Amino acid sequence: MLGTLAGKSSHFVLSKLGRGSTLPGKLALKFDNDILNTLARDYEVVVITGTNGKTLTTALTVGILKEAFDEVVTNPSGANMISGITTTFLTAKKGKSGKNIAVLEIDEASLSRICDYIKPSLFVFTNIFRDQMDRYGEIYTTYQMILDAAQKVPTATVLLNGDSPLFNSVTLKNPVQYYGFDTEKGEPQLAHYNTEGILCPKCQHILKYKLNTYANLGDYICEHCDFKRPELDYKLTQLTSLHHNSSEFVIDGQSYHINIGGLYNIYNALAAVSVAQFFGVDPTTIKTGFDKSRAVFGRQETFKIGDKECTLVLIKNPVGATQALEMIKLTPYPFSLSVLLNANYADGIDTSWIWDADFEQVLNMDIPHMIAGGVRHSEIARRLRVTGYNAEQISEVADLSQVFEEIKNQETKHAYILATYTAMLEFRELLASHQVVRKEMN
Repeated sequence: MLGTLAGKSSHFVLSKLGRGSTLPGKLALKFDNDILNTLARDYEVVVITGTNGKTLTTALTVGILKEAFDEVVTNPSGANMISGITTTFLTAKKGKSGKNIAVLEIDEASLSRICDYIKPSLFVFTNIFRDQMDRYGEIYTTYQMILDAAQKVPTATVLLNGDSPLFNSVTLKNPVQYYGFDTEKGEPQLAHYNTEGILCPKCQHILKYKLNTYANLGDYICEHCDFKRPELDYKLTQLTSLHHNSSEFVIDGQSYHINIGGLYNIYNALAAVSVAQFFGVDPTTIKTGFDKSRAVFGRQETFKIGDKECTLVLIKNPVGATQALEMIKLTPYPFSLSVLLNANYADGIDTSWIWDADFEQVLNMDIPHMIAGGVRHSEIARRLRVTGYNAEQISEVADLSQVFEEIKNQETKHAYILATYTAMLEFRELLASHQVVRKEMN
């Protein structure tokens, strides 16, 4: 009781000052270290985790569920440590009747520890790719982190991306459901030569794919043993259209549209639809949720710098960067491209991953000018030059304010900015100081 009072009082003061903070949660935990367990008890908790797609999957899921249920809370800023999640519950207004749902985006490395305090009804695993090796290690280590969490709550259903071979490698005691692509297939073929995670988890032979959507995802089969993709509970059966800023597709016989581009983001939408169907939400309500969806913090966020139409896209690993490039390649008009590379702890200190991302795709785009920026501007400039793109058309810029000015004064009317996590945050701070974007997006 005292912990709740302290937390809510501090939140009231901070909100009057216009500040968001995890301080309410920290204060509440000092008075009652079991308060998170108490606060979360009245909610059905959905936890979304994985390497790529957590934030957008969470946003799309919340948008749908808010159309169907009285109270849906989430941690919109990605505050996924115990204090941040405690603040989320402290500041929530529970519905007077009906179901209360919490949809939480939680970092893979934090999930097991947080499951000591909350007991989810549903885990959603989006994917596991090589990411921040200095922090997470290789993919099997990361997978074990999230398995440990699921095993702490054996009654929780685990909703897995069935197109990921890794997610079919361990038999869980939990109830399990799978989502994935079930579009047109061919004879089993090898994945792209540079693809990671394509060894059969059972016998270590190379997997083949009847359908390979991207990276190591798809309808896989091992021709050496009986390992293959499991039966899907939620299926995307048709990809109707794919554009740089929108897409249309069919899931379980229903057509959907999202105002977000890229094949990789359709997986996020499929996960959101799967969660909605798990809770019994009807297709019309799902469509309404999608129609109201907007760009989330740094993920295809659009704004203007001067009269230039700009799109900011987070990149943080080879697969994510390659898919972002695949997405912008669909753009039907010329644009400038800025790539901002930092190497802080939250980005991953090892930046060698840029050499495994398919930046060579820029040669197939109408890009009159590129900017290499961020703390490691010289490294990303070198990577862009190695693609074969004209080095004289690449500006190497250390100061992000100069990046801003170059975009403002460029000849092309459109610009994409690909940025690692802390570079994205710093660039958004700069944009907010120019009143181009709001400082925080909730």
